[in-house]
Amino acid sequence: MKVAIVHYWLVGMRGGEKVLEALCEMYPDADIFTHVVDPSVISETIRRHRIQTSFIARLPFAKRLYKAYLPLMPMALEHLDLRGYDLILSSESGPAKGIVPPEGATHVCYCHSPMRYIWNMYHEYRSYAGPFARLSMPLLTHYLRTWDESSAARVDSFIANSRTVERRIRKYYRREARVVNPPVDVSSFEIVEPAEIGDYYLMVGELVRYKRPDLAVRTFNELGRRLVVIGGGEMLDEIRAMAGPTVTVMGPQPFAALKHHYARCRGLIFPGEEDFGIVPVEAMASGRPVVAYGRGGATESVVADQTGVFFHEHTVTALMEAIARLETLALDPAAIARHAAGFNRARFQSEMGAVIDLAIAEAEKCGQAPGAIDRSVPRLPRRLPNFA
Repeated sequence: MKVAIVHYWLVGMRGGEKVLEALCEMYPDADIFTHVVDPSVISETIRRHRIQTSFIARLPFAKRLYKAYLPLMPMALEHLDLRGYDLILSSESGPAKGIVPPEGATHVCYCHSPMRYIWNMYHEYRSYAGPFARLSMPLLTHYLRTWDESSAARVDSFIANSRTVERRIRKYYRREARVVNPPVDVSSFEIVEPAEIGDYYLMVGELVRYKRPDLAVRTFNELGRRLVVIGGGEMLDEIRAMAGPTVTVMGPQPFAALKHHYARCRGLIFPGEEDFGIVPVEAMASGRPVVAYGRGGATESVVADQTGVFFHEHTVTALMEAIARLETLALDPAAIARHAAGFNRARFQSEMGAVIDLAIAEAEKCGQAPGAIDRSVPRLPRRLPNFA
C-alpha cells in the first residue's frame, strides 16, 4: 500500500509534529506533503521521509512568513499530485485536508481542530488583529470557510484528537468522527522526591492570546507568589513587560530545562482553552497536578480533585481560588503519573492503526468510491478502547 501523509507546515516540533512523527513510525515508507519545511527544526524521524512541498515553499520568505500565504494554501493543496497513492492521511489544523484525492484512494483526516481562526475563535483572533488584518479578515475568512467546508467532503473518515474537536467537526462540517487522543512521550519525564519540589508554579506553552498567559501572570502578580513561564511566541515581550518581581519569564527552553521544571514545580497553570493539550499530560507524567481552565481538551485529560483542579471563569479571582483549592488536596504523584501513562505513543499507534484499517475496509466495501460512503450514521464507535 502506497501512503501519503499531508501536514500543514513543518517549521517546528509541536504537538501536531509529534503526531506526524508517530504516523511516520507507523508508515516508514510514506511520502510527506506539506506547504513549507525547515529541515533544521524537525526530527530525524520526519526528515528520513521523502518530503514534497507545495508552491508556497517557493514564495519569498516562506519559512518565516508562511501564515501570510494562507489565502493561497487551498489552491496549493489542490495542485499536489497524489495519483498512485492508496492511503492518504491528512494532519489538519491549518489547511491540509483539502487535497484532491485520486479515485480509489482512501482519505483519512486526523483533525487537531477545524481552523480556529476561521471557526470557533474567529472573533477573538479578529479583535486582537491589526487594523489592516481586521479589515480584510471578514472577506478572507468567508472564502476560507466556504472552501474548508466543501473540502471536508473529500475526506472518507475523520479522526478527532479529543471529544472537544469531535463536537467541532460535527458542528462545522456536519460529519461524524472517531476520537484518538494524540501521543505523549510520557516515559521521557521524571518524578522527584518531595524535598526537591520548589515553591513555584509553572506555565508552559506558546505565548499567544488564546492560551491566556496574561491571566496567569496577573494572578501571580496579585498573589505575590512565584511563577515560571516557559515558551516563546508573539506575546513574549508583552508578558515580560507585564511580569512582576515574582514572575520569571524564561522564553523558549530546551527539553532538559522543561523536564527539570515540570518535575519540580508545585503544579502547572493551564489557563487557556485547548483542543486537547499535551502540556497538562506532560506535567502529570512528571507527577505534578494541573490547575486548568474547565473547558476544552484539558477536561478530558485532567481528573478533578485527583490529578488537578479546574476553574471556570477567566478571572484572577477564579484562578486564585483554584490554586488555593489545589493546595488543600493530598495528591499522590505516582497516581498522577500512572494516569498520564494512558496517553502513551503505543496506545496512539494501536488505536490509529485500528481506525485506519476500519476506514479502508469501509471504503472497500463501498467499492473504493469515497463519495458513495453512507455518512448518515456513524458506522463505528467514536472512541475506541485503549489498547495499551
